[in-house]
Amino acid sequence: MLMKPKILLIYTGGTIGMIKDPATKALKAFNFKELLLHIPELRHLECEITTLSYDSPIDSSNMNLSHWQEMGSTINENYDNYDGFVILHGSDTMAYTGSALSFMFEHLTKPIILTGSQLPIGDLRTDAKENLITTIELAAQRNAGRPIIQEVCIYFEYQLYRANRTVKVSADRFEAFTSPNYPPLAVSGVHLKIEQNLLWHHDYDEFAAVMDDKHAFAKAKKSNQIATIQRMNYRPDFVKEVVVLKLFPAITKEVVEAICSIQGLRGIVLETYGSGNAPSESWFIEILKKTLDRGVYIVNVTQCRGGAVDMGKYETSIQLKSIGMVSGKDITTESALAKMMYLLNYTNTLEDFKYYFEKSLRGELSI
Repeated sequence: MLMKPKILLIYTGGTIGMIKDPATKALKAFNFKELLLHIPELRHLECEITTLSYDSPIDSSNMNLSHWQEMGSTINENYDNYDGFVILHGSDTMAYTGSALSFMFEHLTKPIILTGSQLPIGDLRTDAKENLITTIELAAQRNAGRPIIQEVCIYFEYQLYRANRTVKVSADRFEAFTSPNYPPLAVSGVHLKIEQNLLWHHDYDEFAAVMDDKHAFAKAKKSNQIATIQRMNYRPDFVKEVVVLKLFPAITKEVVEAICSIQGLRGIVLETYGSGNAPSESWFIEILKKTLDRGVYIVNVTQCRGGAVDMGKYETSIQLKSIGMVSGKDITTESALAKMMYLLNYTNTLEDFKYYFEKSLRGELSI
């Protein structure tokens, strides 16, 4: 007889963890040790739930790298004791956190699913209960004793998305998230339908192999006998000296120059127009070229929520390609930022950075 899957529920903060005080009617933090008292429906799930709450809940607007690392460390330390992990998180920066965690964990064999809500768990019309119940149910899904989902995801309003493909699109609708360039991994309706053909399968991670043993990787590659690596690796070290530069009509030389001249800057996520287009004025290209020559890497991503960068398709992007800018393809800005912070810690040359950035490491972009 198979044991019930064990799920670790981690409350970091956010609207989902709030209830109204009966006396004052003010919102206060929810005591997750009393989870079953507030949501008795959880008793019907075929899993064992352990709760863990941060002593000081974090508003997602205050989320930073140290908080990502704290979440990652919690999961890493408990990885062998649980079959799945659910993180309750504020929705405003959930896509950033989900993207960052997806790069922190290589060769996941268990689900890490983030969820939250637009209304507090104690509100009459709350979306929190459905989001929480279904997320836990998804994290507990197994086939032949193994978790079906083995990646970092976000669940919100009946849809499960790959976290590093997800963006927040509404501040006040229950359908707060979407995945513009990749279909939902699961849909919750009368039945819970998981699209297993869309799930991420890490048969071989070349980047992880290089980081683990460069000599063994080179030898295996040369002999065409590259072995599959199936252990989970936790890599929490990110470089935080990065910035997002969003282009807009009438942007000035002074603005671009000021951002590109930030002391200690290591990388820029450049949000361009359409399929990767930018001003062709000489001052703009010259500033970017000098920035690249200083060793600052620049990734070209589109401001559009859907579609991809295709440098060279239009004249206004040819020069960006010629000076050595990296293509973000159809990656989201949130995921591009996290991937840049991750790769800057593990690559030493623009050539290596470009190679791995334009390659799908966690299903974050289309090949």
